Amino acid sequence: MEPEPALVTLHVWRVPTGKLPAALARMALDRGRARRTPGVRFAKMLGTGRGFGLTDADPTRWAKLTVWSVPGPDPVATAWGRLAEETLRVDLRPLASTGRWSRREPFGRPRTSRYDGPVAALTRARLSPRRAVTFWRAVPPVQAALQGAAGLRASLAVGEAPVGLQGTFSLWESPAALQGFAYGGAHAEVIARTAQVGWYAEELFARFAVLGGEGTLDGRDPLA
Repeated sequence: MEPEPALVTLHVWRVPTGKLPAALARMALDRGRARRTPGVRFAKMLGTGRGFGLTDADPTRWAKLTVWSVPGPDPVATAWGRLAEETLRVDLRPLASTGRWSRREPFGRPRTSRYDGPVAALTRARLSPRRAVTFWRAVPPVQAALQGAAGLRASLAVGEAPVGLQGTFSLWESPAALQGFAYGGAHAEVIARTAQVGWYAEELFARFAVLGGEGTLDGRDPLA
């Protein structure tokens, strides 16, 4: 079992359309660089979008999730900051995590029972190819419910690839707001069907305390 990290950060960058070739080049080069940064024990460069279909991808917005054993300078984030026209950084501490990502438990197995501040949720799944179509059919009601959920501050679809390796990142005002969405309505139905249908070949769900951060998403500070 991996130990709990000292810090987890999520960076999100919006790049101008004229710099898309440079952004694509950075995505190709920075996968290895992010993992080799001193103090980093796990890192993923991510695409983002409105949903999980090929047409939902947003080529102007990119992200990086970093798990730190020892927080320090982040040259990959600095380079992306020079490229971007909008940047958001969120600092996180794991509260709970179940499942695996690339056969690892990057956030350890924290179990924090008492916390009442703003929280973030991260889901990640590797879809079983035989179950992908049924999964995509189940997604639209959940996406609609998420956008209208009480206490939601921001949400993104994220993934290592346009299809098959995908997840979500969301920011919430409180644990109660997150719990209300996760175990109610359309999302609760999807959770119930997950074990029955077997959509995922690998999955992870993690919940974090939001420690702070800076920047904006679509012109708004979701941490304010």
